[in-house]
Amino acid sequence: MDLRKLKTLIDLVSESNVSELEITEAEGKVRIVKSGGAVVQQYVPAPVQQAPAPAQAAAAPVAELPAPAPAVPAGHTVKSPMVGTFYRSSSPGAKPFVEIGSQVKEGETICIIEAMKILNEIEADKSGTVTRILGENGQAVEYGQPLFVIE
Repeated sequence: MDLRKLKTLIDLVSESNVSELEITEAEGKVRIVKSGGAVVQQYVPAPVQQAPAPAQAAAAPVAELPAPAPAVPAGHTVKSPMVGTFYRSSSPGAKPFVEIGSQVKEGETICIIEAMKILNEIEADKSGTVTRILGENGQAVEYGQPLFVIE
């Protein structure tokens, strides 16, 4: 989606009484939500269709080993709602929002994901104790990537 078009949509939502706007186009889906005066946006790119691989003539059959299943952490996993850069604190040098062993309540800010120069506060979607921090501070995260484990 064109960046100018996205900026215009964000401005329209922030200046209007609309609290949520979702637009789906061929290149992806954008969701803009106004919460507490701040505008939060989410961009989900459209899935890329891959062309089938051409068959190799006279190729010897190759046995494929199944890929090992990724280890599923015990407890509730908080996943990234968007693509962006993961930050554990509100600014460099500030205390992280949560540490391993921290008690969190549902709705409490646990990290920030920066996407398109917008800082999006990510909230715990379950109350409990943070047992694992799976995201690396300052590193890129993907949509649906596990960030925290809460038990």
